[in-house]
Amino acid sequence: MIKEVCVENFTNVPLMIKRGANRIELNNDLAAGGTTPSFGVIKKTVEFAHRYNVPVIVMIRPRSGNFVYTADELEIMNNDIQMCSLLNADGIAFGCLTNNKQLDKTAMKQLIATAHAGNLEVVMHMAFDELIASKQKEALEWLSKNKVARILTHGGSLDRPITDCFENLKELNKQAKGKIEILPGGGITDENVNSVIETIGVTQAHGTKILGKI
Repeated sequence: MIKEVCVENFTNVPLMIKRGANRIELNNDLAAGGTTPSFGVIKKTVEFAHRYNVPVIVMIRPRSGNFVYTADELEIMNNDIQMCSLLNADGIAFGCLTNNKQLDKTAMKQLIATAHAGNLEVVMHMAFDELIASKQKEALEWLSKNKVARILTHGGSLDRPITDCFENLKELNKQAKGKIEILPGGGITDENVNSVIETIGVTQAHGTKILGKI
């Protein structure tokens, strides 16, 4: 089982690794849903985590709000991905949508190419949950064909408990088998993580409280 802990900046990284984190998703400003951390934070976190063989996935998100990005914002994201490669991060998490809640394939391709050129694993984050439901299966196929490693998903709106999203998550995981990993997240804690993983049939989970409260 892989427990990916979602952290804000470096402060609690040592504690989470001590508690058994198998992977770190590194963010700035989790109150805003997570944005890209600074050069210094990424550098320190990667150096520390790699001493314990813990991979670091860096959030690539230039601002809070929606996931529809301008050309200038995509340039910023592209540069931040290059920074992550320079600092030896293991992967990056991002998601780009169109105004009508579909995958922005042009933007995604551009950023995926930059990530792969820098030997970074790519994760589609919870922007996936904002896709039109009827487009999610098609998006999953597209992401797998474009060598995205996994999809972080709640399986539905974040205002619903994850138990209400189990059926959709099981469907996504069934479709994803052998193509792309499904990483459930949102409302997963140290108390429910085992049942979530067993019910959905996955081998990993993500959360801020997956290793207990701070």
